[in-house]
Amino acid sequence: MDDNLHSPQRRLIELRMAHADLDDVIDRVNPAETLLKPDDLSLRRLKKRRLLLKDEIARLEMALQPPEPA
Repeated sequence: MDDNLHSPQRRLIELRMAHADLDDVIDRVNPAETLLKPDDLSLRRLKKRRLLLKDEIARLEMALQPPEPA
């Protein structure tokens, strides 16, 4: 059971969920759609975190996929 909690597949699911959550937050504070001016620094940090998550997801996906024969 503990192996399943720490499996790469589970980590991938968690990363995708975190990425989707950040997408939602960033969309909600989009300056074009709100009357309040969002904090630019906070928005940049959210976008940077989302990009880091996307990179980590890509690395994990590459590690989980077997190499294709030539």
